[in-house]
Amino acid sequence: MSVSSWDDYPVHQTSEFIRHVATSDRNFYDRYYFNLHGSSDEVFAIFGLGQYPNLGTTDAYCAVTCGESHRIIRASAELEDRADISVGPIRIEIIEPLKKLRFVIEPNEHGIEMDVVWEASIPAHEEPRQYLRRKGKVVFDTQRFAQTGHWSGTLTSGDKTFEVTADRWRGCRDRSWGVRPVGEKEPDGIRADIPTMGGMWNYFPMQFDDHAVLYMCHQENDGERPLEEAVRIWADPEKPTEWLGKPEWAHTTIPGTRLLSASTITFEDTKTVISAKPLLTNFVSIGTGYGIDADWRHGMYQGELVVQGIDTTVEEIKGLGQYGVVDAVGEFTYEGPDTFAGKVGYGLYETGFFGAFDALGLADRGMVFP
Repeated sequence: MSVSSWDDYPVHQTSEFIRHVATSDRNFYDRYYFNLHGSSDEVFAIFGLGQYPNLGTTDAYCAVTCGESHRIIRASAELEDRADISVGPIRIEIIEPLKKLRFVIEPNEHGIEMDVVWEASIPAHEEPRQYLRRKGKVVFDTQRFAQTGHWSGTLTSGDKTFEVTADRWRGCRDRSWGVRPVGEKEPDGIRADIPTMGGMWNYFPMQFDDHAVLYMCHQENDGERPLEEAVRIWADPEKPTEWLGKPEWAHTTIPGTRLLSASTITFEDTKTVISAKPLLTNFVSIGTGYGIDADWRHGMYQGELVVQGIDTTVEEIKGLGQYGVVDAVGEFTYEGPDTFAGKVGYGLYETGFFGAFDALGLADRGMVFP
């Protein structure tokens, strides 16, 4: 049956029921992403939920890194009512749109439980649209908004429970939707030797006391940038968002890997310089659906309802995890201008290097983790 609870609201965008999106592209998705950290290196939780209307599925995950422990809970189900943003023990509650949300993982056998409320610290920021076409096929056509905020509640991973308080527990979230590779892997065909999104990916939402800085850069191996952003967003909605200028990056790699130990981002127009370093790395591409695991990809059909857990270590997964998107708690420090010099913030230090990236000496086949 196509009719669902959302059809009782005046939100239709096409002549179809809400259950059916405007495109028949199998890769259409609609997703939530969150992260949570204590502005330190003690624990980093990454969690989200997605719907894939043309694949008929919905799934959710949470990956918690604490010391050497990397623990995951993931769930997948058949998609029915798009107003139902829950999968098994995992659910999202929208308390006040764009301002306050709740994320819950009910008690389960897999060692992760959570009941936290997120409150925005800045207005939602509309990120640039991402559009990539490869040999005639549109592989990315996505729209997103992002926000930084504070968390309160409790998080349990294994035998450790964290009391999450808004004074220091921060995190960012994004909402994205559109077309990107999801579900079971498609035949490569003419695109066999072409990365879907090759080169370097940087995504650094930085949270300071009264504002956020959002830097992102997708740079291909030939130097072209299909996507970049460099803005300062104030907590005070009356203050306009500032374009900081074309961002230029300088990264320090960990020898023999595709990981970074430090970065400096310079914004040309304002001469603003921010240094960055990772405090705790979460290899989120392993086990959560972001494409590395052949048996569990976002949108892949797993059955009517499947809930699974993974309990592993950072050491076991980092060799493979470095080839996907890598998320870390980041510490960000203004080096200038004088108005902000010395100010320290925290946020997401997300990087990825796909295929060759000559600017950092990364070969097409990658390198072996020591």
